[in-house]
Amino acid sequence: MVMKMPKRQKRANRIVWTISAASALVITMFDVFMFWGNAEFDELLFFAVIAAILPPAALAYVDYKWRKAVDEQLPELFRIMVQAQQIGMTLPQALEEAAKRDLGPLTAELKKTTQQISWGMSFDEALSDLAKRVNTTLVQRTVPIIIEASYSGGHVEKVFDSMGKFIQTTLFLEKERRTQTRPYTAIIYVTFFVFLFTIVMLFKSFFVSVGQLPTLGTPFVEPEGVRRVFFDMTMIQAFFGGLVAGKMGEGTIIAGLKHSLILMLCGYLALKIFL
Repeated sequence: MVMKMPKRQKRANRIVWTISAASALVITMFDVFMFWGNAEFDELLFFAVIAAILPPAALAYVDYKWRKAVDEQLPELFRIMVQAQQIGMTLPQALEEAAKRDLGPLTAELKKTTQQISWGMSFDEALSDLAKRVNTTLVQRTVPIIIEASYSGGHVEKVFDSMGKFIQTTLFLEKERRTQTRPYTAIIYVTFFVFLFTIVMLFKSFFVSVGQLPTLGTPFVEPEGVRRVFFDMTMIQAFFGGLVAGKMGEGTIIAGLKHSLILMLCGYLALKIFL
């Protein structure tokens, strides 16, 4: 059974980013006016960053799953259209037949396309609108081929069969790429946790002891100041490390927001518990 994921709309995307940015700005302003220079300042600033990236990260993940589910059903779509062509159906009829099958989130888009054709929109215009709505790389590449096939007329099942195999190969190569880059993403996680372990051990074994030494006047090392420095360093490392993990693993910076979120939360909990 194909997982059905909702499609991200551009309007919803703008709303989420606006709300996230506004929430982060409000928290930051409150933090500046109320806790500037205090130990609580860094912690509240951390929650401002979380408020800024959590909704976009969730939205980006849902959109990624939706697009992936659409692309994975394209070979099945072409297989159905080949079968329909072999029994004498026209391309609009073949598309209507495909819309009756369970193709996950692609089914709803195909039904919308067949409705547009039934309302009088031309076949190529309806398909072009489908490509704009779905807007994945594979759909953008395959829709023009279907349109050109409709212009040529006759049976073009060989073209669709070759296209289906091409898409299967592309999906396989993409899966292989993700598999090969997964160790690099794991390295970023391991590096971060090693960094986290190092600063915790350094703080407990050295800075706390030095801070407790008797001195005349101002202490040589203030554990609270060191704790704030370590906190800031951890959050910066987590945020940018997550972005790099997303770029390496999935090819986009925005995909790294979920990694940044995970690393930042892990770092925050670790420092709260051990420091």
